[in-house]
Parts: sequence; structure tokens; C-alpha cells
Amino acid sequence: MFNIKKLYLTLISIIVTITTVACSSGNLTKYSSPISRTDFFMGTVVKISLYDKKDENIIKKAFDRIKEIENEVSINKESTELTKLNSLAGKEPLQVKEDTYNIIRNGLGYSKLSQGSFDITIGPIVKLWSIGLPEAKVPTEYEINEKLKLVGYKNLEVNKDRFVFLKKAGMIIDLGGIAKGYTADKVVEVLKQNGVKSAVIDLGGNVFAMGSKTDGQPWKIGIQNPFEVRGKIIGTIGVKNKSIVTSGIYERFIEKDGKRYHHILSPFNGYPYNNEIAGVTIVSDKSIDGDALSTTVFSKGLNGGMKFVNETKGIEAIFVTKNKEVYITNGLKNNFKLINEEFKMMN
Repeated sequence: MFNIKKLYLTLISIIVTITTVACSSGNLTKYSSPISRTDFFMGTVVKISLYDKKDENIIKKAFDRIKEIENEVSINKESTELTKLNSLAGKEPLQVKEDTYNIIRNGLGYSKLSQGSFDITIGPIVKLWSIGLPEAKVPTEYEINEKLKLVGYKNLEVNKDRFVFLKKAGMIIDLGGIAKGYTADKVVEVLKQNGVKSAVIDLGGNVFAMGSKTDGQPWKIGIQNPFEVRGKIIGTIGVKNKSIVTSGIYERFIEKDGKRYHHILSPFNGYPYNNEIAGVTIVSDKSIDGDALSTTVFSKGLNGGMKFVNETKGIEAIFVTKNKEVYITNGLKNNFKLINEEFKMMN
């Protein structure tokens, strides 16, 4: 699960740019620095920064919550609940804990909403490619076709008593396309419960800008340049209480015979999606929505993705094409600012 990003590889698809100096009555007034902690969870770099209520115990509670979820739903650790569930595929259902149930139930919902272009049972294909791991390889067409027989959300059953059942032996649930979003939302809950109103949560590029800056102004979020490895942006948006999640071809990939294969794999043919999109950013109220829908929208290409976003309430999107063209949905047209002259606004 978690698509196995390795520490300090090309992990972070969005960077947070926070202005820390303001002008007050002609004098420079520095905002007090946040307290932050950076650690490695869920196969990625995680950073939490508190700007108002600066309590190390609160950050510890947030990281404890992340660890709790990871220990339930990682498929890259031994003896987690998800690995046990996958081992029972084709045999019997398993009653799972609340977090596991909620992530799987939501993942199944998004699988249906996307009509299968986002599918949490894609685990056999993800394992076959292993992009991001030392054993990564370009599999043969035969290998891919064999594993595709095990992919299909319609063979996943979930009931209200938290029983989950994979109907075919060899099926694997991979929650890498949704679990970080769910976790970010749960961290927000922990922070709110402890009185925090101003914070930035970054789970390897799944950014949640909580509240506003300490002066009441929106957070300034930089949108990653999909042709650069890390930290180079094409533009910025200002947000309050929003999730910002990007999927793109720059995150993880392997190369063979001069051809690059990125990590966003199609449940339909087992190969990386091949369309005109280099990166897509979803802006939403909930990070779980942005996480699942960033993959969904990417899979549909520019026209299909724009149509999907425009028909889905509560989300906005920024599309960057391989030709360095930028398209944004209506709700961001007075917000997004393009600052990189290599790119061109198209709408």
C-alpha cells in the first residue's frame, strides 16, 4: 500500500510557500515561527506545522494517529489488518477495524464513481511493477494479463458490520490512492480537538492548509512543476481550510530502453495511463476526496477530466499538459497565479 515512496526520492508533488513577514505601520513584523515535526510514515515524508497553538504534545498526538492508521492498512508491513485481509482473498471475509473499514468503503465508492478507472483492487498490478522499489521492473504482457484477472472492484464486498471479502484468491487491495487523504483528514480532526486553528499538514504532497495564516490571510500554496523533481513551481493559489493534492508523472517512474513508465497504472490494461496530462491538482474540502479524485481525473485525460470535475460538486482542478499548457476550472480562475513563463494559460 501507499505506493511505497522512498525517503527523499521525488516524493512531494506540492510545496507550501508561506509568507512569514508582513508590513505593519511601516515596520517589518515577523510572525512567530511554527513548531514543526518531520518524520517518515506511509512510505513518504510527513511534516506537520502548528502556527497558533504551539504544543509538542499535540504534534505527538497527530503523529500517533498517523502511525495507528499505517499499522492497520499498510501492505508493506507484516501482520497489518490489510495484509491479513488480502491473505484471506477467496477464502473468507474478515471483520476489520473502523479505520480500515472507512478507507475501504470510501475507496469502493470512488471505484464505482470513476467507473473503474480508480480501483482499489489494483494491488496485483502495483506489486507486479513495484515502481519505487529496488525490484521495480517492466513486466511482460503475459504477466500483466494474468494479474489483470485479479483486478476488479465488483469482486469486493463490504457490509455495514465491517466485514470485507475479496471473492477471488490472489486479489489484493491497495489503498495507496486514498489512505493518505483519509489520514490527513484524521490529523485535522486531532488538531481541531486540541484547539489548533492554524496549521499545515503535508503527507508527502497531500497538503491540508488548516484555517488561515495567523494574520487571517490565505495560505499560499505552490503548484509543483511536473517536469522538475521537487520544489520548482509553476504558480500559486491562496486557500483557507482546503486540501490540495497532485497526481503526476514526475512522482515515481522507471525507465527501460529509453522509455519512461510512471506509477499511475490503469486497472483496465495494466500499464501506466498514457494521455496528454503531466500533472493534475485537486482542490477540495476533504483530503480523501482530493487523493482519490486526483488519480481519477488524471486517468480521464484533459477533456474527460475537466468534464468530470465540472460535474462533481465541491472540487476544483488545475491541469498541466505535457506541452506545458495549463487549464483551470472556473472556481480557481480568480485565484491561480501562473509565475513560470515556460507554461501557458489556456483558459
